[in-house]
Amino acid sequence: MGPSLSPINQRRLARFRANRRGWWALWIFVGLFVVSLFAELIANDRPLVVWFEGSLYFPVVESIPETEFGGELPTEAVYRDPHVQGLIDAGGWALWPPIRYSYDTVHYGLPEPAPAPPSAENWLGTDDMGRDVSARILYGFRISVVFALLLTVASSVIGVVVAALQGYFGGKTDLFGQRIVEIWSGLPALYIIIIASALIEPSFWWLLFILLLFQWVSLVGVVRAEVLRARNLEYVKAARALGAGHLRVLFRHVLPNAMVATLTFLPFIMNGSITTLTSLDFLGFGLPPGSPSLGELLQQGKDNLHAPWLGISAFLSLALLLSLLIFVGEAARDAFDPRKAQGGDRG
Repeated sequence: MGPSLSPINQRRLARFRANRRGWWALWIFVGLFVVSLFAELIANDRPLVVWFEGSLYFPVVESIPETEFGGELPTEAVYRDPHVQGLIDAGGWALWPPIRYSYDTVHYGLPEPAPAPPSAENWLGTDDMGRDVSARILYGFRISVVFALLLTVASSVIGVVVAALQGYFGGKTDLFGQRIVEIWSGLPALYIIIIASALIEPSFWWLLFILLLFQWVSLVGVVRAEVLRARNLEYVKAARALGAGHLRVLFRHVLPNAMVATLTFLPFIMNGSITTLTSLDFLGFGLPPGSPSLGELLQQGKDNLHAPWLGISAFLSLALLLSLLIFVGEAARDAFDPRKAQGGDRG
């Protein structure tokens, strides 16, 4: 059995669970994220399994030439092609995912010009390039959450380390560190990101790096204040008197207290990261063209007011994602609030 929670953490967990809105929001968010991790098995233009003439194939994870199914081309089979489907049906069967489109699949057989309205085949319609909206939302949800998670973790680590060094050592370290943080946080981050994105071809990792340069300052003020308070506590002074090194005192005795405040801010930092990525995609300075993006879908909704399903789908998806994170953040803030010894249902 693993180590059990301390009494204070048990009370915090009880207060978090007592906030029903935040508790259920956490489970819904985790469930949606886990589903999005298997997006290739839910929305794909290749079958999950193909049984052909006694052999089993898995096109979703392997490249299979058309000649394997009796075709003429040595390149990978285009499974949405009626000719390829006929070849497979003649010698076996294919198991398709619920949505027979990937995020970049163009539906060339639309009954009307794109963007097409919702139908039995395209549940949320298509965008102005004939791509399935439901598939793009599913993949876009995954990219947004993964991007926000990576940015939140990386920026939190940098921010906590910088703030801990400032608060623990104080003096000139704190003085010069605060001046640098104040100058850095005063820079027009969005304009710098837009200029950099215009000069360098944007990509997932490039955007992550450029946003990380400015995101880390969000936790410095909170963690620094907690470290300044914790370094004067009796047990910290006792550890110093016993000869414990600075790093041991900082990471073993001081930072655990500061991490309480940090944990309550993480959902809100994720929320801001998703909003920033969506804004950049909406303005055209975010992910590369063609990437599944909620911001790009919002931009299409603005440009195609005669196709309201585009804007409505993107807005509802983004509103659901951000609302779940806000509810989780509020529940975490209440759970770690020392003034609330007991938590009750908050609906």
